[in-house]
Amino acid sequence: MRVVIALCLVAPFVAMLWVGSYAKIDPTFIGIPFFYWYQMLWVLISTALTMIAYKLWQRDQRARADHKGGAAE
Repeated sequence: MRVVIALCLVAPFVAMLWVGSYAKIDPTFIGIPFFYWYQMLWVLISTALTMIAYKLWQRDQRARADHKGGAAE
């Protein structure tokens, strides 16, 4: 579970640090060069991945608390 959380949080950094993959003009989207719309798309993707990571973290913490509480009884 924690590996998936880490991947959700690391993916945007890797995508933005790999500049060679998006340092170009084509293809354009509604007249906007690829360089710009790719980065704006990653803003939305990063938000979604952060929300997913947060929900998975909450689920993991609840499972650990339930397991810990169950073992004590």
